[in-house]
Amino acid sequence: MKILVIDGQGGGLGRAITAALRQALPDLALIALGTNAIATTAMLKAGAQQGATGESAIRWQCRDAGLILGPTGLLTAGALLGEISPAIAAAVGESPAKKLLIPSDRCNVQVIGVRPQSMDDAVRELVARVAEAAGAP
Repeated sequence: MKILVIDGQGGGLGRAITAALRQALPDLALIALGTNAIATTAMLKAGAQQGATGESAIRWQCRDAGLILGPTGLLTAGALLGEISPAIAAAVGESPAKKLLIPSDRCNVQVIGVRPQSMDDAVRELVARVAEAAGAP
């Protein structure tokens, strides 16, 4: 299964997701996609096997992904201080992949029914759901 970790800005959330998955599921193949080189580098340093940067790479990889991981802002054009273009938001939203996204109210999007939690707790929950989706024990 093709698993994408997508992030922008400094790549902090993507790095945390990648590092946690690398520790919990070391055989999982992860592709780091950053909206900028700093984000991509952070995720590669955390253990992603492959990485690419920019709108074109994100659009291309979303076509046949099995899982997309990252912040909820990936679905909102203009999110991450403008790093999420309309084309990126559309590519993520239209992808056939299952999307496991961590909510953040920093993009002025609040998901009703989702309890506030720390980034660490959200990443732990995401790792458990990835393990379930990947069929890991």
